Amino acid sequence: MNLYLRHQNVSPQACPALVLNADYRPLSYYPLSLWCWQDAIKAVFLDRVNIVSEYDRTVKSPSFEIRIPSVVSLKEYVRPSRHPAFTRFNVFLRDRFSCQYCGQQDELTFDHVIPRSKGGATTWDNVVAACSCCNLKKGNRLPHEAHMTPAQMPYQPTISDLHRNGRLFPPNHLHESWMDYLYWDTVLEP
Repeated sequence: MNLYLRHQNVSPQACPALVLNADYRPLSYYPLSLWCWQDAIKAVFLDRVNIVSEYDRTVKSPSFEIRIPSVVSLKEYVRPSRHPAFTRFNVFLRDRFSCQYCGQQDELTFDHVIPRSKGGATTWDNVVAACSCCNLKKGNRLPHEAHMTPAQMPYQPTISDLHRNGRLFPPNHLHESWMDYLYWDTVLEP
């Protein structure tokens, strides 16, 4: 299928589609669940999604023309995982991209609350986000030995926890057709 944009001055990347689950909630807030226009149109033709809203832009091939979807919803509900994967990104998201010792948001690293050298594991319950300065300062000491207690003790978040925190960090661009399906907090809570 050889599709091209009708308005040649518009980049296809400027027309992503917000992807909603069958219950009309975004699959993910951070990163926001977006598909490129090609994937959205492919899903339409495979009858996997409903078009909820469209851009004023069209693509066409020799045999058809279609408006680019701006919001699509899955036809079949995708049950979210109950327990998110333990990843660096998810730890930072759980901790709201802030050092749990000083609050700084730059140069984040993992810190093992109970150091690995003292038997601490790399798990949700033992790892927090820490800036490189605080991580170096704490070293391989226990929090009480370093006089450094995390602002929030580590815990295994739920998908809802990560979605709630993801809403604290809206992307730079939100198309107006998406606003009825997104709920962004305007103030980052401490």
